Amino acid sequence: MPARGCAMVTEVITLEGHIIDSNLLARVLDEILAAGGEFEILEIHIGRSRDDRSHALIELRTESVEGMQKVLARVGRCGAIWLESGDVEIRPADGDGAFPPDFYVTTDQQTFVRYQGEWLEVRGQEMDCGLVLNPADRSFRCVPITKVRRGDPVVCGQRGIKVVPADRHRAKGLFGLISADISADKPMYAVIRSCASLLSQVRSSGKKVLLAGGPAIVHSGGSADVVRLIERGYVQVLFAGNALAAHDIEFSLYGTSMGVYVEKGTSADTGRDNHLRAINEVRRAGGIAQAVAQGVLTGGILHACVRHGVPYILAGSVRDDGPLPDTMINTLAARDALRASIVDVGFALLLATGVHSIAAVHLLPAWVPAVCVDLSPTVLSKVAERGSFQTIGLPTDVEAFLRTLVEALDELEPAAQHPASEGPRLTSGATGPR
Repeated sequence: MPARGCAMVTEVITLEGHIIDSNLLARVLDEILAAGGEFEILEIHIGRSRDDRSHALIELRTESVEGMQKVLARVGRCGAIWLESGDVEIRPADGDGAFPPDFYVTTDQQTFVRYQGEWLEVRGQEMDCGLVLNPADRSFRCVPITKVRRGDPVVCGQRGIKVVPADRHRAKGLFGLISADISADKPMYAVIRSCASLLSQVRSSGKKVLLAGGPAIVHSGGSADVVRLIERGYVQVLFAGNALAAHDIEFSLYGTSMGVYVEKGTSADTGRDNHLRAINEVRRAGGIAQAVAQGVLTGGILHACVRHGVPYILAGSVRDDGPLPDTMINTLAARDALRASIVDVGFALLLATGVHSIAAVHLLPAWVPAVCVDLSPTVLSKVAERGSFQTIGLPTDVEAFLRTLVEALDELEPAAQHPASEGPRLTSGATGPR
């Protein structure tokens, strides 16, 4: 506590919306205390019904200007704004690939910037970026730190910025039973039916569905159901690593995944060679699309993507075998490709891949719902921490999830309404090792 008589720095903030049922007011007060500040609620109006919005006027007190800046930064990310908010402060970047020291750090929530007396919505909302002004059309856009260039007009400080947290009250109705809490006691079938309903809604609205997947999809025998989703128009973007593609192609060519027959669960003789042989076949063809065109690759997830024009982004890592010619070894380039592909995404399926799931939710705005399926509670927790309350964690086997999802879609929209789905086909008479 400050010494008695010590001058305090004070500011007044406002908080509006469903601040009680979304726990927003409690979060803001906790953030004030955690940052070393004090508060006094000057005024509060709580809506009388579930649809009414609430309002709070809160005075902040800190011992220093620096302390106040720290408090304002934390509560601003929750949606609080200064009562007397002027225009944003804009300063030019003084070098390539770096913002000014006190640049504003974005969230994944809808954001508005006050500029020349008007509140303007930020474009390309993405967390952990800076805000850069385009003077030509008076627009503000989220820009990654690697993309800023010397002279770019960058938003600095906390004034003139309004964050509008995604409305948990309204989103709840969309998901029904789904909540962001991770629990093995969830009614999984009911949750998956909600996912199926949302998939159908998103496809009907013309929005895109992003599927981020890991190699466990292939290991567990879930490839056929992913192919069905692609063929029936439920997936518009595939994001994965070299591993998913390599295992998928190995399964399509030889029936194995890392040398184990997926359908029988037994090891093939010299089966681990199949993994590299599958990569080699694609490299000899010149790439995945070329392997499909030449008849080398006749089934599987990547085959379905090529046939149905679904773009796939394969982000590589240092541990990749090969890699496949289509795998992007430049991680910044892969991130840029994903960023460009998720425009107009209305739903994300994050299946058995911690790294790619986290990367996806990091780029998605908070109002895009996502479902993460993984047997690891650690992965689910990390993804939930990165995403919004609309990022749902399901601790279940990915094959069981996919199978149930397709069954639920069949109930909603009978398969007769869609092209026949054969799933990944094993190439008969393949000359590779068995």
